[in-house]
Order: sequence, then structure tokens, then C-alpha cells
Amino acid sequence: MTKGSDGPPLRVLVAGGGIAGQALAFWLSRGGHRVTVAERFPALRAAGAQVDLRGQGIEAVARMGLLDAVRGKLVDEAGVAFIDARGRARATIMANTSGQGRQTLTSEYEIMRGDLVRILHEATRDDAEYVFGTAVDGFEQDESKVVAHFSDGSRGAYDLLIGADGQGSRVRRALLPEGFDPYWRLGIHMAYWFVPRVASDSRVRDTYMVPGGRQIMRRSHNATETQAYFVLREESEEATAIHRAPVERQQEFWASRFRDAGWQTERFVEGMRTSPFFYSQEIVQVRTDVWSEGRVVLAGDAAHCASPYSGMGVSGGLVGAHVLAGEINRHPGDLPTALGNYDRVLRPFVDEIQGEVSPRLLRLGMPMTQRAIDAFQATTALACFLRVPDLAARLSKEDRGGAWQLPDDPAPAVGV
Repeated sequence: MTKGSDGPPLRVLVAGGGIAGQALAFWLSRGGHRVTVAERFPALRAAGAQVDLRGQGIEAVARMGLLDAVRGKLVDEAGVAFIDARGRARATIMANTSGQGRQTLTSEYEIMRGDLVRILHEATRDDAEYVFGTAVDGFEQDESKVVAHFSDGSRGAYDLLIGADGQGSRVRRALLPEGFDPYWRLGIHMAYWFVPRVASDSRVRDTYMVPGGRQIMRRSHNATETQAYFVLREESEEATAIHRAPVERQQEFWASRFRDAGWQTERFVEGMRTSPFFYSQEIVQVRTDVWSEGRVVLAGDAAHCASPYSGMGVSGGLVGAHVLAGEINRHPGDLPTALGNYDRVLRPFVDEIQGEVSPRLLRLGMPMTQRAIDAFQATTALACFLRVPDLAARLSKEDRGGAWQLPDDPAPAVGV
């Protein structure tokens, strides 16, 4: 156990083998606990699009001793260009690689989600038990234990259940009152997939705006693949429901919404059909005043999804795992204190990163008319000519997440 701990090792069940779940397994196993990670997918879910690390998230990875491994897998994205229908850049905001100030639209630490998942798994697989193809569907608890109900019909008793099962968390649904809606909706939807890379696909991310609150992004992560993103500003029951439909229906929806968009739309729609990866989601934040009850606690997106537009979704999950594991390792014999401290310490950070997502600014970035698009691009071009984004990033004293400081390590270094 860690220095100053006040109880025996715990039997901990982590529901969800994503980034937050594996970060919890990393720190809790190093605190001496018996950790089981239940992942509903039949194998490690090492897929997904490009993610970024910022601020305290970079420090969290460094504290795990994994920063060099992450650096070895970084995506070389030089910046973000706002382009016209012919693919010509009207304005370009480059990444801040000075090591000082705030990251711009693209981070100095861009990595494919699958690569980060594999790095975390490599660091945890020998210390924690992983059970794939099994979800936690529900639970019951008393003062001495929590009994988890698994999707295969089995049950298991643990000292603590951590719901790290994502934005649509089943553990959260069982924990919170029936009918409670944890989602703060932004009226924005997104789909992304991979297409073959072509010679014109550069290291700079292309962003193309289309009338009707639509946006297409292209970013390339290796020599053979390019990521395509369709983003839609729409508040309708159909748009909200489409993400639960069969994949074929989802693809029909996105193709129909962007059929007249121009630029490389035809290429991206054609590539959608054969992509090895496709994901469609509504952009939401998860907001709830309750993160724990008894021996059950929420972590990562299940507790505080900040949305992709925060730029802190992955970093938030890593930071939250760091804080939660630290409190459990320090107070294994007093879970009420551990979970209370988790809420008290982390809540200001979560409020900060969620509060940086402004629906008004998002609407400005997704104009409804061509005139508004032209005005946005002209303003952005002038700002780039005057080097405003670069200077603002370099001179900023804080990155996203504000002045909040990452607490002490949850466990001593391996071998200490």
C-alpha cells in the first residue's frame, strides 16, 4: 500500500476499459489493490479518431512515466486551415510548439485514440485483470460490499465499483434517479471515419464550412489513412435518434445531409462505405451533482464528459483517474472520505473545462449562411495576418483547465 494508507487492499471493479478505466487500473494496482477491468467489447477497443492531450492531461501522462511512449506515437499535425470550396486556405492557425502558454486549435500532443489505449494497456495488463466481452449491467450494494451484475448473467462481489463506461454509462443510469437526464446538449452532431490518403492531404487539418450549419474536417494521421469528419448543427428528434440506429442508416443520414456540400464530399461519402472504422455521436456534456453513492463511483466521461469541443475530454479522464485513485489509495479503509475528497478536489477542474465550451462561440464557428461563412473567414484571416492566435497562445499564462494543480501522485513509483 502507499505511504500513509489506512486499510487493507481493496477488490475494485472498473466498468470500462477505455482511457479513464485503464488509467485507474494503472494507479490502483500500484496502490496494492486487486483490480478487475470489465470491458463490453470482445477485445481491446484500440480504435477511434485523433485525440489531444493538453495542460494537466500532459502532466498526468508524465506522472505515469508514459510521456516518452506517447511522444513516440504523436500525429504530426502542424495546424488548422480554414478552406474554401476549391480547397484553398483562407486562414491558417498553426500549433503552438513553443512549450509555453496555451495550445491552439491543434495540440502539440496529438495522438490516435487507439495508440493511447494500447500504451495504457501495455502498462497495466500485467497488474490488473481484464475481462473482455462483459459489461456491468447493474449492481446492488450494502455497507460491506457491492455486487455487480454482468451481461453474461454472472455476478461478483467487490469493495468498490467504478463506472468508467463512457458517455452512455450503464453504471450511471443505475446510480442516479430514474428519469434523470445528465446530458447538456449543444445541438451539434458529428460522425468520423477513415478514407485512403491522397497526395493532396497535408499535415495541416482542413476545415471547410458549408451553409446550413455544416462543417467538414480532414486530418491525416499516417502515410495511408486520412480522417474525415462531418459536423452538423441541428436540433431535431431525427438527429438525436440517428446515433442509435444501425450503421447503414447512420451513413445514409450523413450522406443525405451533406450531399450538396461540395469540396471533397463525394470522396468522403464514398470512403464511408468501406471504412474500417465509423462512429456517429451527439456532442453533449455530462453534468451531474452526484458522482458517487456508497461503494459506487463514476469516473471519466461517465461522470463529467466535457465534449470534444472542450479539447479536454481525454485529459479530463486522465486527470480524474489520477485524483480518484489517489484518494482511494490514501483512504482505502474510509471510502466515504476518499470519494468525498474526489468530488471536492476534482469538481473545480471539471467546472473549468466544461465552462470553456460556449454554445454561442460554437454557433459562430458553424454559420448558417454563406455570407456568415465569408465574414468568419475574413475575420480569421485578418487575425492570422496580425499573428493574433500565435501571440495569444504564447502569452497566455494558463492552458485549458486554468490554474488548477494536479495533486500528488496516487502511488509511489514502481519499485519504491
